[in-house]
Amino acid sequence: MLTDYGSIATANDAMKLGAVHYLQKPADIDQILHALRNGGEASEARPIDSDVPSVARVEREHIHRVLQGCDGNVSKAARLLGLHRRSLQRKLAKLPGR
Repeated sequence: MLTDYGSIATANDAMKLGAVHYLQKPADIDQILHALRNGGEASEARPIDSDVPSVARVEREHIHRVLQGCDGNVSKAARLLGLHRRSLQRKLAKLPGR
């Protein structure tokens, strides 16, 4: 699977649905060719420091995941996250894609 916006949640979902390779853009040609040539074989583990997400990215993904689980209900998501509703709305306003 090749995606423009990769996240832990979409990677997990893709793997559950049968994806063997999960590449995030910008992927270089060597990564794509390796995935195509190795078909169903899982790729080798890459060094941990190459794909460590930032704290901001992990927070953003967690907020989106909880909000998705609450069917977009900001008040309910804020309660689950332990935030005031307005604080969550401010965070959401700063996040890309909203």
